Amino acid sequence: MGFWEAFLNWLRSLFFKQEMELSLIGLQNAGKTSLVNVIATGGFSEDMIPTVGFNMRKVTKGNVTIKLWDLGGQPRFRSMWERYCRAVSAIVYVVDAADRENMAIAKSELHDLLSKPSLTGIPLLVIGNKIDKPEAFPKQSFTDVMGLKTITDREVACFMISCKNSTNIDSVIDWLVKHSKKKN
Repeated sequence: MGFWEAFLNWLRSLFFKQEMELSLIGLQNAGKTSLVNVIATGGFSEDMIPTVGFNMRKVTKGNVTIKLWDLGGQPRFRSMWERYCRAVSAIVYVVDAADRENMAIAKSELHDLLSKPSLTGIPLLVIGNKIDKPEAFPKQSFTDVMGLKTITDREVACFMISCKNSTNIDSVIDWLVKHSKKKN
């Protein structure tokens, strides 16, 4: 990118709102809706109702408006994931990092989804949620178990968070905002 193009992009970012669209997917009870609520309101609620089908929410952070598609993680809704992941700015895959029993299913569903030709090249943000629980995987083990190093056809980022304690939520938001600037 040349100096003038970088300068023009910087000028545009000062005066124009930027938008991005994300699909939040993952197995049921991973914390997708909790993450949307924490990003939108800054607060966590223990009494979350599972998403049936999908919800959409717009959140504005600075000059970036993020449209978040929160998709249900129950087996009957997983076939919809590909449709809602096409042409998004990034796919956000949320995993309960303390649910060791379902980690193989979470990995399999992620890699199956990423094998779809319509999703080639779309950046991936993998979030290991619930790190406040003692049985949660540490980041290196989580990365290995999820096979993230084998994903080489797109940008991949991974954050370990706790929606309940708001741990590392700012890092996720920073990645999203920086990512929106790359795309516009």
